[in-house]
Amino acid sequence: MNKLLIVGTVAFDAIETPFGKTDKILGGAGTYIGLSASFFNLQSAIVSVVGDDFPQEYLDLLTERNIDISGLEVVKGGKTFFWSGRYHNDLNSRDTLDTQLNVLADFQPKVPENYKNADVVMLGNLHPLVQSSVIDQMTTKPKLIVLDTMNFWMDCALPELLHVMKRVDVITINDEEARQLSGEYSLVKAAAKIQTMGPKYVVIKKGEHGALLFQDEKIFFAPALPLEEVFDPTGAGDTFAGGFAGFITQSENISFENMKNAIIYGSNLASFCVEKFGTERMVALDKKDVVSRLEQFKSLTQFDIEI
Repeated sequence: MNKLLIVGTVAFDAIETPFGKTDKILGGAGTYIGLSASFFNLQSAIVSVVGDDFPQEYLDLLTERNIDISGLEVVKGGKTFFWSGRYHNDLNSRDTLDTQLNVLADFQPKVPENYKNADVVMLGNLHPLVQSSVIDQMTTKPKLIVLDTMNFWMDCALPELLHVMKRVDVITINDEEARQLSGEYSLVKAAAKIQTMGPKYVVIKKGEHGALLFQDEKIFFAPALPLEEVFDPTGAGDTFAGGFAGFITQSENISFENMKNAIIYGSNLASFCVEKFGTERMVALDKKDVVSRLEQFKSLTQFDIEI
């Protein structure tokens, strides 16, 4: 089986939406990416850090999904990264109530020896210097490196972000971030400018409005599945990234045509993530549900037309 290396936070979240609120629950980009990628036929490992307050049951959950956690450092006496946020009624905007970096503040990623030759590397949303240090540790050039980032790093670590972008193949960001990074309002122009910064492929996530894939002059759009209920959007972008990277890893095909399928798989898995708080829906999800919803995606997007 091919190998997927995942780098990202494993964390506690406390979430409030118009539909309810939670105390500390399992979260973090690395967690969502790992759970999403576990639906594919591959080997995966998460590189991250937690404190010794992180419950054994959460570690067991990851290993039960065949996720290698030998690169998940547990700091004795340390506290796990914590984020708390409140979503507005439209669920597209939110306020951060609390961020406690804790052990993440001094995180130095250590890639397990048997994943230094991973086929695909998925760099979750972390400081660009941390992302670069993971690439430095690879002994074999990956077939594909995917980078996720956010406006926070554009504001406070732009030179470091631009440096790591030169080293990756795909960048995934949302529409606002694409506009900020490029200085262009048109997403077509924004993607073209971002490609000059390094990545061959640009994926722009538009939440409930789907996702766009760009390479040179080629563009592909995948809609988001219209859902009866959206409960909590936390982790949807990371779940999308895990589905995208997982499909590419399993299929061994990094062409634009195959990335179209990867976008659909990512969107499909993200549509489940938003149906419950945190990781709850992804944990309960089974492959039959995934296949059934893929059929819905197919019927949503396919049509015959005479031209």
